[in-house]
Amino acid sequence: MSATSHVPDTVAPAAGSPTARPRRALRAGRAGRRHSPGRPRRSVLLTGLTAVVTLYSLLPLGWLLINATKTQPRLLDSFGLWFSGHFALWDNVRETFTYDDHIFVRWLLNTLLCVLLGAGGATFLAVLGGYGLAKFDFAGRRAVFAVVIGAVAVPGAALAVPTFLMFSKIGLTDTPWAVIIPSLISPFGLYLMWVFAAEAIPEELLEAARMDGAGEIRTFFRISLPLLAPGIVTVLLFTTVATWNNYFLPLIMIRNPHWYPLTLGLNSWNQQAATVGGQPVFHLVITGSLLTIVPLIAAFLLLQRYWQSGLAAGSVKE
Repeated sequence: MSATSHVPDTVAPAAGSPTARPRRALRAGRAGRRHSPGRPRRSVLLTGLTAVVTLYSLLPLGWLLINATKTQPRLLDSFGLWFSGHFALWDNVRETFTYDDHIFVRWLLNTLLCVLLGAGGATFLAVLGGYGLAKFDFAGRRAVFAVVIGAVAVPGAALAVPTFLMFSKIGLTDTPWAVIIPSLISPFGLYLMWVFAAEAIPEELLEAARMDGAGEIRTFFRISLPLLAPGIVTVLLFTTVATWNNYFLPLIMIRNPHWYPLTLGLNSWNQQAATVGGQPVFHLVITGSLLTIVPLIAAFLLLQRYWQSGLAAGSVKE
């Protein structure tokens, strides 16, 4: 027998050999393709939870859309999550705008007035205040920060009664100003713009503008304001939704139905069936609610690109 031992062909090459390195690279490439940032690991549990949350969020909107297509009799004797009878959506929309001498149009205009002046003014003041607190150093800055944080923690309902007493003294109750003026103050919007302005506007850019002879007002409107666009859109949407859906403050401030916003107006239609001799118009309440949320959905969809640009602005470090 020969003393020479036989070495099998299947023996793995040494760790440092040239043959082992391509194999390790191949295995690493396969693992990277399976679980890379572009192709993360799939989770059945998280996918199922996301589907449940999505269904839970869209179910009320679907119920509203389905029942807005029904007449008043079919609304009460049919299944709420499916269509029934005549498709009456356009008839309901027409009746909503014309019912009770076009009062819905008046409520819509009142709401738009409160949003344009209240939410628009709150956004403008939040931008000015947040920019000033973020880029200027002055005495009492920490105290202002503490006041803003404390104001964010105070619920709006706790201030409704003192606000009513103050406005009743100056004779502004039962007018739109009783809703518009309190809406001008947005502590959360001020804090949000403060934080955003501190990160979005480089100090070097402001110093360069000042060295070129630009005043503070020109620097703010020509240089700082475009950089604050994503934050401005965010605050504008928050204040718009808060003013559009405001119910408690108009409830205690306004008594004249001609000055009702949409929230109070639709509630008065909803309570109409409980009054003596009142006619139930639940189909108009549902259709009016659907029409009420359409402008908010449109605003979110149209302004979404500003959010995306703002989120991506600081994602790359230079």
